[in-house]
Amino acid sequence: MTETDFEFHSDGLALAGILRVPSGPAPEGGWPALVFTGPLSGVKEQVVGGYAERLTAAGYVTLAFDHRNFGASDGEPRQHEDAAGKLADLRNAVSALGIHPAVDAARIGAVGICLGGGYALRFAAFDPRIKAVACIAGGYNDPAAMRSAMGADGYRAQLAHFAEAAAEQYRTGRVDYLAAVSDDEDEPAVMAGAEPFAYYGTERSASPGWVNRLTRQTVRELITVDLAIGADFLGPTPLLVVHGTTDAFCSPDGARAVFERATGPSEILWLETSNHIDLYDRPEYVDPATERAAEFFARHL
Repeated sequence: MTETDFEFHSDGLALAGILRVPSGPAPEGGWPALVFTGPLSGVKEQVVGGYAERLTAAGYVTLAFDHRNFGASDGEPRQHEDAAGKLADLRNAVSALGIHPAVDAARIGAVGICLGGGYALRFAAFDPRIKAVACIAGGYNDPAAMRSAMGADGYRAQLAHFAEAAAEQYRTGRVDYLAAVSDDEDEPAVMAGAEPFAYYGTERSASPGWVNRLTRQTVRELITVDLAIGADFLGPTPLLVVHGTTDAFCSPDGARAVFERATGPSEILWLETSNHIDLYDRPEYVDPATERAAEFFARHL
């Protein structure tokens, strides 16, 4: 395969990606292509890069890129999760892929891993250019579920807290940050606990583009964005859900609910994992996930 830097623009921002093209002559009309979106705080050299490399070897042009505000891409404030912006980035990534000479614009799919699974689902539901979508270890955020878990008063209190913080940021221009991960229980982190640190805080995720911080307002994005709703609008677009049986960060119940809510052709693969990050980089889990995804896209693209 060949790997090249791939820059495209989204809302005037330059986004940095890696385009991988399979070896050998392209089929008539061009290769089928896949656009990737990945975990919260993740960059293109980490989880999405591993999956993209495997799927390019299976015969797909792949585009893994840094969303706005992260990695080598433009955007302010840095390290800020922008849900609406991420969806716009995906739309523009597909537009850029569709005009590439190696790509068959009529055969483009989407792959999302972790939180990217939710974004890929939501994006594919409202963009018919996506002909099939695979969601792996997906986080399918749902504000109603968040409110139920927190209690109505607790949820409302959180919204009030973030509204006050946003007003303070507007007045001062100062962006408030938290660690993305931490192995110190006394240090607040957006992704708290030993498991996220076992990936992001170690050599497993080593990447020059990754920074261990997220804006405090990122948490508001996470508790208000509705990604699970994509299942209700997916229509005829085929869906593949791949999920671990043990996952304390992206609920298996959420994956099952999305699969059951899907309005079109859908299939699900359960892998006997021990934790969420098994599906980030462990070959014994990533290999069967990508093999099933390759087979799925071969039938639908």
